[in-house]
Amino acid sequence: MRRIIVGFFAIIGFLVVALLALGIGLWMFAAPREKPLAERNVLLVDLTQSLPGGAPEDGIERVLLGQQTSLRDVLDAIERAGSDPRVGGILARLGAGSLGTAETQEVRDALAAFRAKGKFAFGYADSFGELGSGMRSYYLATAFDEIWLQPVGELGIAGLRVEMPFFRGTLDKLGVAPRFDHREEFKTAMNTLTETRMTPAHREETESLLHSVYDQMVAGIAAGRRLDQVEVRKLIDDGPYTPQQALDAHLIDHVGYRDDAVGVARVRAGENAALVSLHRYLDDAGRPHRSGPTIAVIYGTGLITSGDGDNGPLSSSTLMGADAMVRAFRQASEDGSVRAILFRIDSPGGSATASETIWRAVMRAKAAGKPVVVSMGDVAGSGGYYVAAGADKIVAEPATLTGSIGVVGGKVLIGGLSEKLGVTWDAAQIGRDAGIDSAVEDFTPPERERFERSLDYVYGVFKTRVADGRKLGADAVEAVAKGRVWSGEDAKARGLVDALGGFDAALALAKRAAGIADSSDVTLKTFPPPSDRPAAVIARLLGHGSSDDAARSAVMRLAAVERMLAMLEPMVERVTLAAAPPGALTMPPLELH
Repeated sequence: MRRIIVGFFAIIGFLVVALLALGIGLWMFAAPREKPLAERNVLLVDLTQSLPGGAPEDGIERVLLGQQTSLRDVLDAIERAGSDPRVGGILARLGAGSLGTAETQEVRDALAAFRAKGKFAFGYADSFGELGSGMRSYYLATAFDEIWLQPVGELGIAGLRVEMPFFRGTLDKLGVAPRFDHREEFKTAMNTLTETRMTPAHREETESLLHSVYDQMVAGIAAGRRLDQVEVRKLIDDGPYTPQQALDAHLIDHVGYRDDAVGVARVRAGENAALVSLHRYLDDAGRPHRSGPTIAVIYGTGLITSGDGDNGPLSSSTLMGADAMVRAFRQASEDGSVRAILFRIDSPGGSATASETIWRAVMRAKAAGKPVVVSMGDVAGSGGYYVAAGADKIVAEPATLTGSIGVVGGKVLIGGLSEKLGVTWDAAQIGRDAGIDSAVEDFTPPERERFERSLDYVYGVFKTRVADGRKLGADAVEAVAKGRVWSGEDAKARGLVDALGGFDAALALAKRAAGIADSSDVTLKTFPPPSDRPAAVIARLLGHGSSDDAARSAVMRLAAVERMLAMLEPMVERVTLAAAPPGALTMPPLELH
């Protein structure tokens, strides 16, 4: 009976995959073709949404899995439009502060290059920070030629503030005891659990970052609006502003609605100029950098973890899987056409062991003769800096959060909470330190010693990786380490970063490292390379990243169904004692956050 049921599910699974493939094929060959672009166009860009920093999805994945615009989509469209005579200018929707500060700076860089080619860029907003701070979104707006704000809106520039909760008091009331330690005092990831307020080091770090980013924003706003920086600081202190007040202070150019801005943009672009969406434009014009020598691009985005870091197509989580990164670097290294590797990192860190694995992949690529240049996104801290440390060159935006050279680890004890809830625990063990990661028993003195020794070891290795990669002495590394987070601007001043800028700045360095002339175009090839389109989407829907694994994935899922059916057997034939594998309980996980 069980075989009949499993066979039935196998047939259903096969039919689902077959129908999906058929649907994809019909979409590809029967879908109506878009009309070609008009002779004159205004590119529409929505900068109010979050822009994922990973590799852009191809056209068919956008249709099947949702059209989500990535940061790469925006930057590619702006760059491509800059050299396209059919595009007269850009009209962007602004207002919500969904972009990170470093991402904002990268878009500002792209807009500056676009405007330098004699094209216009208009931005409009319903409001900048309605009943809240619109500092970051207005900072982005000042990269445009003209800023439009609707009559009922607000220009909410009011400075910067970091506000964070501390849960130590709550944990004490619940009977939950955090047992963490770090290397060193600026490694503050655990502080929200172990403290009731900022420690002196935590406050020093936070205020230093605020000052660095604030100064960058003031300088950008002053340059964009042709104002003195002292005047900008006073305007920020006196905000927020009504639209008319903002106009009088020369902080915006027009009070009007979106249709007003559209009308002016179309006139500016030329007679009968059409409006074209970002994805429509990219589908027609194509992305830049599609000819010339090849440079590999590898995206390392999200929390660093062991394994593939596989994300299903409907998942909002993002992981940088060590195994996936190793494969990408290996494939790029073995590709004879690849002259250099551009490693784009946007990660707050994660597993120390996974970070070491990715660091090794970078070193192996360099040993294979492929220069590696890192481009840092909004965050490349802790493990995110660890995996970058061995690169030939590191590029960051001035506001990128990076550094955080340190380690944190520990556990949370719930024995007190269990007692309040009437839950009792018991255990049996073999081995003196088998309970080191127990959730109800504190560290014994030998366990604590072992734990602290592990923290010292990982911290020491981290500093060694930085010293070797950045050609710094031990004292110089210690001075910038201790878990401290730096802005990209401050990191460059301390030797942790080579240059300030975004993806394009890193690409220029990668070309030089590969011996490619600055004036020559290049072909950007993403690794791992995308699979056959229909098969790739099927694989994604099955939860795997490559079409080669699709069939295996289906078999594994059917096997899982069979195992679930087996659990319904009326008779249990044997009892299995589930034991942890050797070494599984030897140490709480050490994290680079």
